[in-house]
Amino acid sequence: MNCSAPDTNGTGIWSSQVVLALGIPQVLLNFISLVCNSTVIVAILYERHFERPIFILFCSLAASDLLSSFAAMYITLLFMTNPESTIYGSDELLKAYAIFTIAVLSTIYNLMSIGIERYLSVAECTRMRARVLKWQIVAAVSGNWGLAVLFGCLPLAGWNCLHKGHSSNLYSPFCTDYLAFITIPNCMVAFVCLLVTYFKIIFILKKQKTAIAAHDLAFKNTYKTAEMQVTRTSISIWILTAVSYVPFFAGVLWDSFNHSCREELHTGVYIFRNITAVMFTVNAIGILKMLREGSDGQLAPSGPADTKGVQNGNCSYWCLSAEQPFG
Repeated sequence: MNCSAPDTNGTGIWSSQVVLALGIPQVLLNFISLVCNSTVIVAILYERHFERPIFILFCSLAASDLLSSFAAMYITLLFMTNPESTIYGSDELLKAYAIFTIAVLSTIYNLMSIGIERYLSVAECTRMRARVLKWQIVAAVSGNWGLAVLFGCLPLAGWNCLHKGHSSNLYSPFCTDYLAFITIPNCMVAFVCLLVTYFKIIFILKKQKTAIAAHDLAFKNTYKTAEMQVTRTSISIWILTAVSYVPFFAGVLWDSFNHSCREELHTGVYIFRNITAVMFTVNAIGILKMLREGSDGQLAPSGPADTKGVQNGNCSYWCLSAEQPFG
């Protein structure tokens, strides 16, 4: 591929109308996400929900979404002030993309951790074992952020194509091999993990409902309502995550096999890139909304008397509760 030297004075790809049409909605969505995630974090801290392990994961998820929204807003402002920099890359864009990568990876890992924690809570409770401990959640959150920072900082450590060839057409100055390295394994593991854990939760709930129906008919309808709510929330989270990340995944695959010069690409390619960034923000807002609704109205044991349901075989319902709604 023999491409001409970058012409930073203008490629003719962007017009002011297109830049504003793409940039303004992105800024507004990112601002909404910043407000929503900040509210969740403040609510968890104010209500002292850190005593409940699952809320540590909720807070970590909100923090990663807050960081991704901040980075996305900064990238959007760079795009609006100098759209050509998002085609050829710059030092500022490299740092912003690195922060955004850390945030997105942390979001993915936190979503997987929430799914695993909910599954373990149900599975352990049905076997009458102790619930997931607080220190285990703290260790998981620390590991999530540690991996995200490690992988996200690789471009800053030298794995970038700012002054080299083979840079990404969509996400310059990232290298195509780096994008493939962090995208393909993480996306595939996340989709499979969420699918398996949530379907296992639903399977355990259905099994418990059958057992409960034979011994406690009065509790059957209440349990059925909880089962439907958990099922709806679980499937919705997986579908929203898939819809939000599949376009980016497809874009990275296309970028890896495409060898055209940037000047030869249609404007629609870069519009698609901006839309994938919007989908990340929509995912952040949607996931928080579903987790918030999923914790509403569920059984919340507040004392020793509330553990009677566990002894009667109703433990799955008790374990699936997020204890209290936040916000």
